[in-house]
Amino acid sequence: MNEEATEKLDPAPDESHRVTTTGDIEVSTYLEIAKKIGGAQPAPAKETMPVVERESIVVIDFGSQYSMLITRRIRECQVYCEMVSPETPWGKISSLNPKGFILSGGPASVYEAGAPLAPAYVYESHLPVLGICYGMQVITKQLGGRVTPGTKREYGHAVLHLSEVDSPLFVDLPASTPVWMSHGDQIEQMPPGFSALAYTENSPLAVIGSDGPIFGLQFHPEVAHTPEGKKILRNFVYRVCGCKGNWTMGNFIAESLASIKKAVGGGKVINALSGGVDSSVVATLIQRAVGDQLTCIFVNNGLLRREEVERTFNVFRLNLGMNIILVDASDRFLKRLEGVTDPETKRKAIGEEFIHVFEEEAQKIGKVDFLAQGTLYPDVIESASSSTSAPAKIKTHHNVGGLPARMTLKLLEPLRHLFKDEVRQVGLQLGLPEEMVWRQPFPGPGLAIRIIGEVTEEKLEILRSADWIVMNEIKKAKLYRQLWQSFAVLTDVKSVGVMGDFRTYGYLLAIRAVTSEDAMTADWARLPYDLLARISNRIVNEVPGVNRVVYDITSKPPATIEWE
Repeated sequence: MNEEATEKLDPAPDESHRVTTTGDIEVSTYLEIAKKIGGAQPAPAKETMPVVERESIVVIDFGSQYSMLITRRIRECQVYCEMVSPETPWGKISSLNPKGFILSGGPASVYEAGAPLAPAYVYESHLPVLGICYGMQVITKQLGGRVTPGTKREYGHAVLHLSEVDSPLFVDLPASTPVWMSHGDQIEQMPPGFSALAYTENSPLAVIGSDGPIFGLQFHPEVAHTPEGKKILRNFVYRVCGCKGNWTMGNFIAESLASIKKAVGGGKVINALSGGVDSSVVATLIQRAVGDQLTCIFVNNGLLRREEVERTFNVFRLNLGMNIILVDASDRFLKRLEGVTDPETKRKAIGEEFIHVFEEEAQKIGKVDFLAQGTLYPDVIESASSSTSAPAKIKTHHNVGGLPARMTLKLLEPLRHLFKDEVRQVGLQLGLPEEMVWRQPFPGPGLAIRIIGEVTEEKLEILRSADWIVMNEIKKAKLYRQLWQSFAVLTDVKSVGVMGDFRTYGYLLAIRAVTSEDAMTADWARLPYDLLARISNRIVNEVPGVNRVVYDITSKPPATIEWE
């Protein structure tokens, strides 16, 4: 086994009702809007953005826990990259205009029966190939070499020594450099035409290469523990594959606007607006492309934070001039949650009620053709599997999860292939205010999953007040942008306290703050003690019903970011 096996992914969705977006169109900025609502002013965009030919690096995913990280690293080099399963047909790959392939690591051993291998087109295309860990062993097996179980497992830090310094992979690299290993198998015999390019103490064939050009790395260049890894990947995409580096958010905007306009035509689009960066960027892109053909529906489910309804409505309707319908369904959602304490039941109840409200409002609009959603690339990856024909499993926290099938709408998902940081870059280039772009993620079920136990109006008011204090102090400390999320959780635990010489019996409230790049993993934030003291002091003095505050110091994994 080359790496620890990871949890199997859910089946891939049926693509027949889905529209992704790429193309070119006129682009302007919202500088005046940013001034109105106090957001920082982004750099002006060009009036027109011509389409640039798409080029890509394709990652064949063999189940490595680092596969998505490879994709991120390549995109950081301004080269578009997609991760696909080994079963993906050439027809889909060719549409990406690939300039090279990367074969990921994985938990299998290539000499075992049924071990996944690279599709034939990887080699028949005569494009450059880079195999990483298991991917290197796949190349070895398929091209005539031999892989055997290693006598000594190599995991963790190692030092790579270059034996062929003239390789294009090693340009600007030192003769020796730290790398991160994670493998138990070894290459006993290289394929014909390959030569050894570098070694470590335990791996005489740590890097191999041929004039193909095909290369194999036994270590992981995509992880932070390989400090020169990004440089190796950059050398591969530019010096070996000849990429031009045209994956920019400006080009993405141009492609998306043209594609949205072409896909929608004269149809109507509805968008479930939440005020978060994903739905905000989606709404802005679609409005730029088709104007009044877009209607946004913002549902106040009574589970939002203080002033959230007013802020969102004012920004989008009054400042951005969008066609937005505001629906106050607070009573409906609270009634639906009466007596509900199980977290998953809460999520499903909220999702189902949202669908009912959304359907009712959509019917008032008339014929609607498209449903816009802020689906991101991590959502796609987490719901994918090696079986491209398997049905989709929609997470209960996804907005309007079951709506498309029931309303026969086509999904419009312009952010489907973006990571969160890329979405924020798009938002800034579109001229959206920084306050909106850098808004911390907020869960679809809202405060309901930050209240442990039954959700009541009293508990919601307690939590809103506490959360307001947390946000206020975090922003005053200028830490908001450094944190992925920071919020309060109202537990169902009560404890004895003393306030004003009187005994109290109040709620225990928890503070949660984490740092993360993409929410797939997260570390608890080391907030200053004096900041935590101010937050605690304000909450117990200003929020009736709370007499004890604790700080959650658990990372993800083993915990999740949200408590429910």
